[in-house]
Amino acid sequence: MNIQFFAEKNNIKKLKEQRAEKVQELKDLYETVEAEQRAINEEEEQKVNDIQKEIDDIDKTIKTLEGIKKRLEETGGNNEEGGEGASENDESAEQRAQDEEKMFAEYLRGVANGELRADTNMTLTDNGAVIPETIAQRIIEKVYEISPILERATKYNIKGSLVIPFYPADANDIEMAYADEFEELEASAGKFGSITLSGFLAGALTKVSRSLMNNSQFDIVSFVVNHMAQKVARWIEGELLKGTASKIEGLSTVTQGVTAASQTAITADELIDLQDSVKDAFQQRAIWIMSSKTRTAIRKLKDGNGRYLLQDDINAAFGRVLLGKDVYVSDNMPEMAAGSRAIYYGDMSGLAVKITENFEAQVLREIYATQHAIGVVGWTEIDAKVEDEQKISVLTMASGD
Repeated sequence: MNIQFFAEKNNIKKLKEQRAEKVQELKDLYETVEAEQRAINEEEEQKVNDIQKEIDDIDKTIKTLEGIKKRLEETGGNNEEGGEGASENDESAEQRAQDEEKMFAEYLRGVANGELRADTNMTLTDNGAVIPETIAQRIIEKVYEISPILERATKYNIKGSLVIPFYPADANDIEMAYADEFEELEASAGKFGSITLSGFLAGALTKVSRSLMNNSQFDIVSFVVNHMAQKVARWIEGELLKGTASKIEGLSTVTQGVTAASQTAITADELIDLQDSVKDAFQQRAIWIMSSKTRTAIRKLKDGNGRYLLQDDINAAFGRVLLGKDVYVSDNMPEMAAGSRAIYYGDMSGLAVKITENFEAQVLREIYATQHAIGVVGWTEIDAKVEDEQKISVLTMASGD
């Protein structure tokens, strides 16, 4: 076994995902026994012991691999062809990133208007300066962190138009059957189509107070990164959820789901119907998406035993679970009203997002001088469409007709 390989190939992340699956199995078993109000049987007890052993084994493996990975990083041994060279390259990249961040901060504060070092990847123009690639990449990473919908979507980081397969909600899967030698195998024609992802230019502008920047104790780089990422993430998430006519479609074309009986209220049965409208094969990574007011209304729903459907869970990704799945609240989701698409449920990998990885950002020093501010503008190309309708469902409130 090549332990060095395992430490490098993101195996730790996969192990953590496996551990989460095992914990979910324990949770499901607990909820089943609790709901049926009975004692645990021998088979279930054995299953619990087996799962706990698997979790312990995974924990030990993760601890071992993390220790090896740390040792490899310290010794530069993560390069099979030459650990010393890899270590030097890593140190060089880290030093360059630090230099770029320092130069960027100095430029924002107006103390680096002279020549820039060639290796800082920062270019001065007549209108300002192009932000170094390392800073732009930090903004993109922060955007993914802020928006779990974008993070969970299937992303294509390429330029130009992209044609990908489209799987409608009633798609016929490719069938497999017995066959005899020298006889033709009959093909099953699924209803697969295709969608085209193009690229719509979008920009975000952040203005930063010069008074704030002149404070040498203030982390101006992190402020710009976080502020810009917040604006970009909020806008992108809104487009993914609601879409815009003749632009990004996002989830606006989802047809699979249920319609509530009321314009302003949701029942427990409707939530169950919505969840079950997504096939079991796509349930593992499914989440709920709704507004804060919709979540508040659902928090008041109880089952037949008087227990609330929505539960607090410190182990959940967003702090709460509904019918066993994480609940994500977005300010971009509409409230319960006639005809509104109040809740999405499903595996967001069914949403295809094409976003250029080369996020272009620029500092504008002079244009906002009369406002005693500096502008930071960011540009990207993005498009999003549903590529697998079977994975995502929507709850639509009753119409006003």
